[in-house]
Amino acid sequence: MYEGYLPISKQDMIDRGIEQLDFVYVCGDAYVDHPSFGHAIIARILESHGYTVGIISQPDWKDDASISILGTPRLAFIVSAGNMDSMVNHYSVSKKRRAMDSYTPGGVMGKRPDYATVVYCNLIRHTYKTTPIVIGGIEASLRRMAHYDYWSNKVKRSILLDSGADLISYGMGERSIVEIADALNAGIAVKDITFIEGTVFKTKQRDIIYDAIELPDYDEIKEDKRKFASSFYTQYCNTDPFSGKRLFEPYGGTTFVVQNPPAKPLSQEEMDAVYALPYMRNYHPSYEEAGGVPAIREIKFSLISNRGCFGGCSFCALTFHQGRIIQTRSHESIIEEAKLITQDPDFKGYIHDVGGPTANFRAPACSKQMTKGACPKKQCLFPTPCKNLEVDHKDYIALLRKLRELPKVKKVFIRSGIRFDYLMYDKDHTFLRELCEHHVSGQLKVAPEHISNAVLQKLGKPSVEVYNSFVKAYKDMNKKLGKEQYLVPYLMSSHPGSTLKEAIELAEYLRDLGYMPEQVQDFYPTPSTISTCMYYTGLDPRTMEPVYVATNPHEKAMQRALIQYRNPKNYDLVLEALRLAGRTDLIGFDKKCLIRPRQIKGRDFAAGGYKGAHHGSQAAKPAAANRAKDDKRPAVGGMTGHKQTGVNGNGRNAGGFGGAVGGKSSGSGKKKTIRNVHKKK
Repeated sequence: MYEGYLPISKQDMIDRGIEQLDFVYVCGDAYVDHPSFGHAIIARILESHGYTVGIISQPDWKDDASISILGTPRLAFIVSAGNMDSMVNHYSVSKKRRAMDSYTPGGVMGKRPDYATVVYCNLIRHTYKTTPIVIGGIEASLRRMAHYDYWSNKVKRSILLDSGADLISYGMGERSIVEIADALNAGIAVKDITFIEGTVFKTKQRDIIYDAIELPDYDEIKEDKRKFASSFYTQYCNTDPFSGKRLFEPYGGTTFVVQNPPAKPLSQEEMDAVYALPYMRNYHPSYEEAGGVPAIREIKFSLISNRGCFGGCSFCALTFHQGRIIQTRSHESIIEEAKLITQDPDFKGYIHDVGGPTANFRAPACSKQMTKGACPKKQCLFPTPCKNLEVDHKDYIALLRKLRELPKVKKVFIRSGIRFDYLMYDKDHTFLRELCEHHVSGQLKVAPEHISNAVLQKLGKPSVEVYNSFVKAYKDMNKKLGKEQYLVPYLMSSHPGSTLKEAIELAEYLRDLGYMPEQVQDFYPTPSTISTCMYYTGLDPRTMEPVYVATNPHEKAMQRALIQYRNPKNYDLVLEALRLAGRTDLIGFDKKCLIRPRQIKGRDFAAGGYKGAHHGSQAAKPAAANRAKDDKRPAVGGMTGHKQTGVNGNGRNAGGFGGAVGGKSSGSGKKKTIRNVHKKK
């Protein structure tokens, strides 16, 4: 019925002359046959190796029959929650249900269950007692060993045990899924598939585990946060395909979950082959009546140029999922895909993005990474750039120039986000110039996340001095080009390490910029990140030193309100925060003040006054500082509790199976409106 798409029904199988599929892929996303969707890549990869694959998308988990519509697969079921962790997909950081699911036809919410991978596997096991089940995707990858689950506030077992699946294909699964398929096809029992890189298996036989690091028992890490932090950091340091060791996690000494080392990165030729597969490049036509799948709009006219990231942000799960070694596509591969995009009848001349997790990474951080891997306990960019870091934008510049020259292409944008520190370490300013000249549409989004160096250290981000130097360089370049373009910084509240003191420091920085963000991202503790480990344990796993963590919802609300202190709705929270932190000097009429007093002689200054450009009134005299006495002042950040990551704060969940800086008033005159980003007289 739908020629070119993979089978989704028995009739599709009949039309293709397929009596029994080799694999049935069960997915929490709608079926979108596009290389930005993990299920499409894995299914097409298997197809290219001679295996037949059918798709069961968003089955009704309350109905056993929904999992049987394609019959029994000859080799295995493959299960993925989709491109996002199902809990992140369903809930905001405040654990409120989201209103829309962009990966479902019509954006309808509720078409997949919470903890989708586990639920789908249990559904399969009701009917198919012995058929092998392989799980993958970001949900399974990040939960492959025991992990802290923010939504239940518990340390959960490996998803392999709770799901009843046989194997996990973790990370970007092109290599491992083919090896699994070949092993099953050769007649090897799934319980004996213990040798494939990029997989996790379970066993009750301790003696078959060799050359491996033993992690603490699940019961130990469940009860002891220090052991949890230590276990997590061991895992974090073994995510490299060249240096990573085999790990195993005991469960009561009777069951063992074993993680093999990660799969080797794909070569450029292999990456090209993945993206040259015969994708239909759209959602399945059966969704048309429901209005299609909203997620296609973000990626339909975008190009993936790379995978992996050596940025090492603490809140990002990429280290665990895609790894730190950059894998790239060739210019030829990307250009060919761009030509396909330009032929789409809906193409208006704008390529929305050319990038990956980080757009301006087009090569490994240093040449040794492709043979010896990334350093287990050293970062490439943090806290300062490694002396072996090779900074070069020439390849990316050349690629962008070729894309700009294509017929029908009016503009090539970069939406993936760039690493401004990496850009600043490049002594050649050609990329900065071309970025400003050709690839920004009025605003460039960057992610400093915070401006307090104390918090930035926990975030794994460069110091605020680096960001400030970038702001100046960007402003100067636009001035040189005669352009009026601004920066939009992504900022994060309540990240581990941030007390009210640091939150106020950020508010003062924004005051001096004359900028109030329209959106603020609360730190979101997703599985398997350094930041989530800090959130749960109150320890930095890299040093085992204590970290302050805001877990009290009210304190988190205050930290968020401080970033948007001009919003009248936030007045009470900002007032409370300033009083708690002993910073009542910031309440008054002076231009350094964040808010005015609530009432003076019957006038309500809290009711409005923060929408415009000026903090003070021309007629008003500056109020005297009104600090609380030191002996009565509470400890900064003194609210009780611990705890809030991303896949990351910016929603970077890519496909695959698989000192006080800015704390003083600048003394400048007018403050600009919120849209005049980073522009100050």
